[in-house]
Amino acid sequence: MKVYKLGIVASKKVGNAVHRNRAKRLLRSHFLNHLPNLKTGYYILVAKPNLLNSEYNKTTDEFFKALKRLKTFKQ
Repeated sequence: MKVYKLGIVASKKVGNAVHRNRAKRLLRSHFLNHLPNLKTGYYILVAKPNLLNSEYNKTTDEFFKALKRLKTFKQ
């Protein structure tokens, strides 16, 4: 049975409530796109202020690189 626990955090440094919610939606979207390739476990994602200023493709690449660095992909 696969178990994934996901926590997403966005502080007020990211912006107002609208910006924080958008940042969390973006991170959730990236996580769900990579879900079939991830190991089961706990994931905590922290939104940074620059996330909303970047293009979607660039953030996708950065998200992939971060997961690869953490060695969370299945073999």
